[in-house]
Amino acid sequence: MRIKLLIMVIVLAVAGFLAWHYGPVGKPEENRYRTVAVERGDIVKTVSANGTLNPVVLAMVGTQVSGVIIKLKADFNQKVEKGQVLAELDPSIIKAQLQQSLANLENFKAALQLAENNERRTRALIERHYASQFDLDQAIQNVSAAKAQVAVGEALVNRDRTNLGYTVITSPVSGVVVSRNIDVGQTVAASFQTPTLFTIAQDLKEMQIYTTVAEADVGGIRVGQPVRFTVDAFPDRVFKGSVKQIRLDAKSLQNVVTYNVVIDVENPDGILLPSMTAFVGIVVDERHNVLKIPLAALRFKPEDSDKGKPEGKRGGEGNKPPTDKTIYRLVNGKPVATTIQTGISDGKSIEVSGEGLKEGELIILEEITQKKEDKSKSSSSFKLKAF
Repeated sequence: MRIKLLIMVIVLAVAGFLAWHYGPVGKPEENRYRTVAVERGDIVKTVSANGTLNPVVLAMVGTQVSGVIIKLKADFNQKVEKGQVLAELDPSIIKAQLQQSLANLENFKAALQLAENNERRTRALIERHYASQFDLDQAIQNVSAAKAQVAVGEALVNRDRTNLGYTVITSPVSGVVVSRNIDVGQTVAASFQTPTLFTIAQDLKEMQIYTTVAEADVGGIRVGQPVRFTVDAFPDRVFKGSVKQIRLDAKSLQNVVTYNVVIDVENPDGILLPSMTAFVGIVVDERHNVLKIPLAALRFKPEDSDKGKPEGKRGGEGNKPPTDKTIYRLVNGKPVATTIQTGISDGKSIEVSGEGLKEGELIILEEITQKKEDKSKSSSSFKLKAF
């Protein structure tokens, strides 16, 4: 009795192992395949890119004169108006230069007055034949030179007055102070390069995204196309924009050519901030209410792919359009090849059309049993090698 019971347990264990490893005996043919139904919906083809948000107008406020900052009247995130004073430089040196230029101008004017008097006296002497023509020419030349000196003196005075005005730094636009690069007491040197003291964004309600697009994708981009993008600060929110400009100034890095694309963005809430990274999807094409299937269906091919010819109209292989593809429908548990025409793809699904292709039909994605057999063979081979 114990021997019969032991034999029965062994038989049941072997049967269970075989059923688990090779699948149930008499498994229906349609269970060999993983399928998906043809569905109807929308497909949006996009070009993906990364970019940076920036204000439309970003004013870089600098100074043309050197000096020490003695007053600071603007700070980060402060709203300023056009012409508002942002900072002041120490004007002492420039005021001294202006006083020197004014003194020189007075000297030049006095020299001019003397030259004009000499010219008048020389003309009077010429009439009485007490002076020569050379003396008159010399007097006229002295007057002209004195007038030129006065003009130079006036130019120097205007220059120094202008530089004195530059010691008061004002905002060129109305907006928000994005950055401040100076502090009170800091010396600003503008001898070789104009330093940037403030950066002012004119209007944060209208912004732009600067992106780079590869040359393989730029052909489908047009001005005015809609754009959808997200930022890390608001990952669950999708923002909208539109293509404003495709710049012709291409960049080449390691034989990869890219083009700069500028995208207009509205920011009425002011939640988008400068320098945020935007993950952009430019909508280059879209289809509504079309038949679509997963892209994986185009890669499936049964072992015996010559069983049947694809259904639907199809010419010779030499005349086969580049959009014609072959997929396999599941009909009565058997794969049936069908020729379809493909359209746009969103990276997951693809638009399809063709005779005999209807919504709800089952399309084969992969063969499940074949995968199990391959797995068992590989494991058996591994065991033998290990042994």
